[in-house]
Amino acid sequence: MKSESQIILGISMGDLNGIGTEIILKTFEDNRMLDFCTPVIFGSTKVMSYYRKALKNNLTYQGVDSADKAVPGKCNVVNVWKNAPNIEPGKETEEGGEFALESLKAAVDALKQGHIDVLVTAPINKANIQRDDFKFPGHTDFLAQQLEGEALMFMVSDDLRVGLLTDHVPVKDVASHITPELIRKKIGIINESLQKDFCIRRPRIAVLGINPHSGDQGVIGKEDDEVLRPTLKAIHDEGVLVYGPYSADSFFGSGTHKQFDAVVAAYHDQGLIPFKTLSFGKGVNFTAGLNKVRTSPDHGTAYEIAGQGKADHSSFEEAVFAAISMYRNRKDWESLHANVLKKSKGKL
Repeated sequence: MKSESQIILGISMGDLNGIGTEIILKTFEDNRMLDFCTPVIFGSTKVMSYYRKALKNNLTYQGVDSADKAVPGKCNVVNVWKNAPNIEPGKETEEGGEFALESLKAAVDALKQGHIDVLVTAPINKANIQRDDFKFPGHTDFLAQQLEGEALMFMVSDDLRVGLLTDHVPVKDVASHITPELIRKKIGIINESLQKDFCIRRPRIAVLGINPHSGDQGVIGKEDDEVLRPTLKAIHDEGVLVYGPYSADSFFGSGTHKQFDAVVAAYHDQGLIPFKTLSFGKGVNFTAGLNKVRTSPDHGTAYEIAGQGKADHSSFEEAVFAAISMYRNRKDWESLHANVLKKSKGKL
């Protein structure tokens, strides 16, 4: 089995004018991080040098031609582009989005080829990254197209995990998107991820209602009673420990979330507002359901503090450790289940 230091951890730089490069530098300035992984940053040594000098950072790194040439135990930078970009910390520019996409595409290609084991993405700007070959509302949808499996946004921290039935969907369209088929698919992805990625043998999953007070028996909408409740009962009857729907307004404040291994919200803000309130700085955005592990910090580009040395790298560091942990958990799960299959065949 690989040791932790042999895990090759790929990193996309995100928007060059945001805080992405700063949180990368701050995370790996601590040499002890190299005991856990070999980082491979997809971007440019010139960008790294610019921010290293501006922030008086002491990280040492080396440029490499490709990820498969990364030196174990060192911080490696793959020069994805040759020219020196115009860096303007705090500004939303077309060039910033262009290089963010180039970094992401190079990192994902390396992930697909097996040159890196896991991917951690620094924040992008969802507006300036839009191109003919990137018409997505964020990383999750792009990765869903590039990798195998069904992608699901899963926000995780040490004591809270929140998944979504719908993510980047306008609020007015949420109810129409939530069908029995979608509910089954999302609950299935979360249940399997909790087992494979978090080593939880029999996960307990709570689901929040679509409408206020879960519809109040049809007074505030019928979707909870007609779609959500019967589907959850059917899933539970099949052996998955899923419960709900719960009224979202009191669920977190009452501490009810602590009774479950994961919480599934009906839509983006219903889940992410309480998650970021309770876990900001410690939270990680994990793309569950895919054949590769990808994590990111729970914040955006933070243009307002970019280049000033004020960025908190805690969430990015948590994303690094989460990716390493989930990679190892998956390997253990696959090994365990492969052995079970071999034993079963031997008895035939």
